[in-house]
Amino acid sequence: MTLFPFMDHLPLYIGFTVLVLVVLLLDLGVFHRKPHEVKFKEAALWSLFWVALALVFNAFFYWYALRHFESNPDLLALPGFDPKAAAKQSALEFLTGYVVEKSLAVDNLFVFITVFSYFAIPAKYQHRILFYGIIGALIFRAIFIALGSYLMEFHAVVIFFGVFLIVTGIKLMFTEEGDKDLSQNMVIKLIRRIFPVHHKIEGPHFFVRHGGKLLVTPLFISLIFLEFTDIIFAVDSVPAIFALTKEPLIVFTSNICAILGLRAMYFMLAGVSDRFHLLKYGLALVLIFVGLKMAWLNTFFDGKFPISWSLILIALFIGGSIAISLMFPKKEHADNQPS
Repeated sequence: MTLFPFMDHLPLYIGFTVLVLVVLLLDLGVFHRKPHEVKFKEAALWSLFWVALALVFNAFFYWYALRHFESNPDLLALPGFDPKAAAKQSALEFLTGYVVEKSLAVDNLFVFITVFSYFAIPAKYQHRILFYGIIGALIFRAIFIALGSYLMEFHAVVIFFGVFLIVTGIKLMFTEEGDKDLSQNMVIKLIRRIFPVHHKIEGPHFFVRHGGKLLVTPLFISLIFLEFTDIIFAVDSVPAIFALTKEPLIVFTSNICAILGLRAMYFMLAGVSDRFHLLKYGLALVLIFVGLKMAWLNTFFDGKFPISWSLILIALFIGGSIAISLMFPKKEHADNQPS
């Protein structure tokens, strides 16, 4: 039984989506109308804005859930149903899902850095690529969440994704980091085979016309590649949030709120991302934990592992890996520290 049936809460889905689109249009059409390099200070302020917006929505969602529960006779008729406790649980599930998606999105940052470096995309045009990349990500995430809300009704699928997340976390823990050469990447090769490519960057344009022929620029290839990699990342992140809540509304809103701040987080952390060299172990532990939660732990807690415990553990994994990274920097960083 879902607490937030889709049709009953369609106005909230629509209102939330419209709000997201309005904010994105203001972002591109007003604040980033002229291409420019996003410096650390600007990125930090935007990051604070997106986090604050998510927290404001979380507070609103608590009020909305409480109002819904208190006015729903079917839910009030359930034995032991407490509207305030249910609303608090829903708000905590949103917050935990937001933290998980925000944390797992760090993997995307390393892909951004690799792609922009390979295609030599000037810093002032990177925001434009990421903006349209976010639009595509929102569409694909909505599709994945709609599909997931159906598939997660089957216990075998839940177990499968739980095991999948555990295996993914273990693989991440033992994967060696290194420079990636995209020249041999299958996706890049396919894009170049399908589209006629103009290898020179022509301002902020995705397409240019030369000799009467429409060509795609490196900006377009970067955008398509980032969209493809986001689909791959969604295979991990969407089931991870479904491990925390079975409510599609919570999965959708928490996922989207986390994605909205991804661009600002990239510009803020791109220059120092290599300092968090142990973060991948924290992310791996998060994936293993949510996988265990789906496949095993929930059975010991009447089908629902406490969401407050989940939030604490996830914060410890991520915060701990960041803190240890800063306490014990890589050798090259340690050597560069002033004596």
